[in-house]
Formats: sequence, C-alpha cells, structure tokens
Amino acid sequence: MAVGFDILGFSVGALGDRVTVSRTETQDVTITDITGFADKLPMDPAENTAGRALLVMLKTLQPGFGFAMRIDKGVPLGSGLGGSAASAVGAVLAANALLPHPCGKLALLKFAMQGEAAASGSLHVDNVSPSLFGGLVLTVGIDHPRVTQIPVPEGIRAIIVHPHMFLSTRLARAILKRDVELSDFVWQTANLAGFISGCYTNDLDMIRSSFEDVVIEPQRQALIPGFQAVRLAAMQAGALGCSLSGAGPTLFAWALAPDAHGVLEAMRREFAAACFSIDEWLVDISGDGARLIESG
Repeated sequence: MAVGFDILGFSVGALGDRVTVSRTETQDVTITDITGFADKLPMDPAENTAGRALLVMLKTLQPGFGFAMRIDKGVPLGSGLGGSAASAVGAVLAANALLPHPCGKLALLKFAMQGEAAASGSLHVDNVSPSLFGGLVLTVGIDHPRVTQIPVPEGIRAIIVHPHMFLSTRLARAILKRDVELSDFVWQTANLAGFISGCYTNDLDMIRSSFEDVVIEPQRQALIPGFQAVRLAAMQAGALGCSLSGAGPTLFAWALAPDAHGVLEAMRREFAAACFSIDEWLVDISGDGARLIESG
C-alpha cells in the first residue's frame, strides 16, 4: 500500500484463492492438488506457502492429526496481488475450523506469516493481515503483531490493473537498498502519518498529498515497463494516488467513484501503449477478509 511498505495493505474481494483442508490420521501435511494459476507451484508442503503455514501450525499445536489440502489458485502468480498470502491465510483459516479448540486470528496471522516467507524469503504482514482481517489494515510488529483496521473514507474506489507479466517477489525485494537517506526517511514517515490521518478524518486533500512512496517505488519502477506513464495518466485523470501493488507489476489507484472509470481508462490506455494485455478490477475496498465456506 504505497507509503506503508510491509505494514499497510487492503483487501479486495474481487479475486482470491480457495483452499480446502481435511483431517488425516497421519500427523503431517499433504497437498493433494493445485488448480487454477498453478504453474510451477511446489507440491512439497515445506516449499509451498500454504503448506508451510500448516506445517508450523501442526508443529505448534500438535492436535493429534494431520491435514490434507487442495488449493485452487485464483490470484495470478508473481502479480503483486498477494497470492502467496491468500493461500497461506486460506489454509490456516480452514484448518482452524477442524481443531477441537480453534485459535484466535492473531495466532492464525503468525502461522500464515511463516507461510508467506516461503515465497518472499522474509517475514512481513502487509498482505497477510488484510487477507485475514479485511479492509485497510495496519500491522505493527513481527514477533508480537498489533493489527488495526483503518477506516476508508466513503466514496473511494480502488482501480487495480495487472499487466500480463511475471515479477518474482524475491527479485523485487533483492534489488532494494538496505540504507535510506535521512531526508527520504522523514518524507516517507510524513506521508505515512498524513495518509493514515487523512483516512481517519476524511481529509481527501491530505490523502492525495501523502499518497506517495519515495523509498521503495523509485527502486522498483524500472522493473515495470510503462510504469511512469501509467501512474501519470492515472493522476491526470483524477486519482487520489497511484502506486505499485505489493512488489508489482500490478498497479493500483484510489479515486472517488465519479472519477474511477476515467482513471481505469487512462491506465488501460497507457499499458496498451506499452504493448501489455491486462486484467483489471474496479472495486470497493472490501471490509471482508478470508471466510469459511462449508464443503458438502
């Protein structure tokens, strides 16, 4: 979520993964099938985000049984749309429903974080927390995460545009510098504070002026052909802000409802000029995170 690198994100109900979990007599985790956007996803639970999350859950809780899991991937791989987090969250939520003493959401968050690390190589929560809790979510801390759902002003819609290219999360993290200039640190901190303040006070001008990532986005934008043109077109069409979704290559914008279709059209046009086919969504910012669906 732009200014909230690794700590701030929002959920989208328009797409997601479906994970089906059942008990097994053997006290281990098996993946029986992966469908959907499943190309090259590992069947070994230790190397799969959902599988690793369940392995950690099983080792920690020792319920006396194991889990078998099927994954239907609805989120494109390497898209920056939180697909690894979606699988991990879906897995632990489904498995939790099978426990004699289900865990609370914070415990599930910690299990899912361990699964997310299988894809990105590090523990971070900006995708996992919104997938689990829903809405715009700020999460502070790793060992003892504190989760806060941030209000989103009425009338704001999210425009999400995914160009048809694959971008490895590990690669996108590997290129990042480990040092930040003091001036950029101050600027980014001010933007994060201003953005959150604007959400709480319905101050759209504050949101617009703070909706800029000056640390991560400048480093990653070179990985996405046409990025600058797409972002500029979105802003000129009336977006409150436009940035990378996760590691990219997906871009997202926020806009008021009357401007949202124009923003989408502007982003679509610039990606076409860069010779990219796209997937696109224009959605409300969903307050719903992962949910249980009883299987027959």
